[in-house]
Amino acid sequence: MIDSYAFGRMVVDGKEYRRDLKLLPSGIKPDWWRKEGHVLHLADMEDALEGKPEVIIVGTGHDGCMEVDRSVAERCRESGIKLIALRTADAVEEFNRRSGPGVIGLFHLTC
Repeated sequence: MIDSYAFGRMVVDGKEYRRDLKLLPSGIKPDWWRKEGHVLHLADMEDALEGKPEVIIVGTGHDGCMEVDRSVAERCRESGIKLIALRTADAVEEFNRRSGPGVIGLFHLTC
């Protein structure tokens, strides 16, 4: 469960994070960086796909600046994974609403 989010800051289970992060069934992966900063590519989320989640929620940043590459959407569709990409504040609400073992969150905390 995500306690709070503000530009550049997320609190999860009482612990503060100041860099992008992944919330996976295996735990939190902090300091997440992508091969191309403001684009989410398949290579940036292979670990998220390994567990065959039901839902992947992507926080695209405070202002929604991070794009989701078309190949990500195609792979999710082919794998039967629901992909939800929203500005991070909205993605946090969606993640908390759907929170469960089959739900993964990938969050860009700034821009």
